[in-house]
Amino acid sequence: MTAARGEFDPVVREARPADADAVAAFARDTWGERHDDYIPRVFPEWAASDDPDAGTFVATLPPAATENADGRDDRDPGDTLVDGDGTGAAAPGEPEAVVGCIQGVLLTEWEAWGQGIRVDPAARGFGVGTALSEAALDWARERGATVCRNMVFSWNVAGLGQSRAVGFAPATEFRFAEPTPDADAVDAAEADATEADGIGPVTDPDPNAAWALWADSDARDHLGGLALDDEESWACSALTRERLRVAADEDRLVAVADANALAGVAVRTRVSEGPDDDECGGGPERTAEYGAAAWRDVDAAGTLYESIAADAAAVDADAARVLIPETVEHVSDTGANRVPVAAEPDFVMRADLTGEL
Repeated sequence: MTAARGEFDPVVREARPADADAVAAFARDTWGERHDDYIPRVFPEWAASDDPDAGTFVATLPPAATENADGRDDRDPGDTLVDGDGTGAAAPGEPEAVVGCIQGVLLTEWEAWGQGIRVDPAARGFGVGTALSEAALDWARERGATVCRNMVFSWNVAGLGQSRAVGFAPATEFRFAEPTPDADAVDAAEADATEADGIGPVTDPDPNAAWALWADSDARDHLGGLALDDEESWACSALTRERLRVAADEDRLVAVADANALAGVAVRTRVSEGPDDDECGGGPERTAEYGAAAWRDVDAAGTLYESIAADAAAVDADAARVLIPETVEHVSDTGANRVPVAAEPDFVMRADLTGEL
């Protein structure tokens, strides 16, 4: 018999390394055959970290709340039980069930990111997701953040609804373009400069010119100024002039121009090493990730993608992905240049932390 909703209230506490097996028990098959869940791989590191800019939390319930619940499939009895320490649902030394997890990350002095929220199917109906989200938002607010964002796969309707229910509002949507790294693409890009449009790669891009193009672009407008964060994978933060300057200094700024002005710009955010860095599970050994891209027109997009392909090959990447706005213009410009695009978009949501919940 399943415990009635309202009979037990979840208690959220800071995560501990001892919670890792319990989290893995309910998060292993989160997406079924659609994706492997990255949480069982990264949670032990999250829980053990003493980084002051990251807070990892778990939700707990008394064992009786879920012991006879649906949603356990073939799991072993007691697979989510840990010894309480008095900060969760149980007294020190008594068992409690770990039934959810979440992490909050401070990306900048004013931007926070919420990620990795998971709820044990056996604990649905107890308000676990709401309790976890409120804990992460409180954590971010206490550290001075004025906004917290998250990312939800477009097909995860339940996750979108949960985010709206706890105060997140729609922010933007994006998709990943997937050009193939190609060392010879730079020759093609340079050849384009001799065509009528005169667009070719820029050897040493001016970050101020790149900022001017980005600041006035439809891409920036649609994305609300966001790009992949420089430090936290699968997170978005505001792309600033200073970030472009640093990217230029580190030879991560890719640009194309005609005789008069820049026509396209992209920023290489990082190179992910190995399949374990791909939080959707598996993937190429090295992936060059470009956190933002903007271009003037379809021809500029083509030359920019050629320059990106050459740049990705120069850092020995096996694959590349470029964050682009989910608009008809940007996706069709990409398709017109025969560059593959991810099958589904991702949604970014935001919670205003300047007021009270």
